[in-house]
Amino acid sequence: MTGRPLLSVERVSVAYGEARAVFDVTFEIPDGGALALLGANGAGKSSVAGAIAGVVRPASGRIVFDGRDITGWPSHRVSRLGVAFVPEQRSIFPHLSVLDNVRVQIRYVVPRAERATAVERALELFPVLAQRRRQPAGTLSGGEQQMLGLARVLAAPPRVLIADEMSLGLAPKLVDLVFESLARARAEGVTTLLVEQYVDRALEFADDALILRRGEAVWQGAASSAGPETLAGYLGDSVGGASESSPAS
Repeated sequence: MTGRPLLSVERVSVAYGEARAVFDVTFEIPDGGALALLGANGAGKSSVAGAIAGVVRPASGRIVFDGRDITGWPSHRVSRLGVAFVPEQRSIFPHLSVLDNVRVQIRYVVPRAERATAVERALELFPVLAQRRRQPAGTLSGGEQQMLGLARVLAAPPRVLIADEMSLGLAPKLVDLVFESLARARAEGVTTLLVEQYVDRALEFADDALILRRGEAVWQGAASSAGPETLAGYLGDSVGGASESSPAS
């Protein structure tokens, strides 16, 4: 894809105390594009995603969104620019209903007159949530909570979606539903950074890919050019599989 990048990550490093998790990672995503961020467990993928979303403060480097330097901005400021982050840990309010979880998410990003439409959009994406709209979110299954986390941010399509391991722990049919929802968002112009355990699905979805190993970028290029030998060489046994649970993941 061509054009000025909507999101630029320039030599970004992330550290947790004395431990460096990410080293000088650089990439760009054009407006409407999608990049798959791949790597084994602990490679630094979630740290990069968190740094962009304002959840983690970079140790060095620069993050630019739509021409504006947002390095080190807190997550609420980044969110108001239209950058939506769906983390691996299900970001929901367990004591609120499904409906109220969506309402809380869109309160500050959707004009009052458009909120009812946005809520219905979220529930249309995942019909099972519509059936449980009055149910406390904490009583949903793990897969349903994951769907709710995604539905909340797609209720009002963001400019950038950072999806961190959205398919983790989901049954195959739900994985299909997640990717269908992501494809719908892309069709509406949402720029996407996808951190994903299903490598083949991620490469089919994305325009470009970047592979991390031990916090460093070791391969970058068109997703279509990341062949089996490339993936096996850099990902090994993690192809199609490993999840991330450590803070430096």
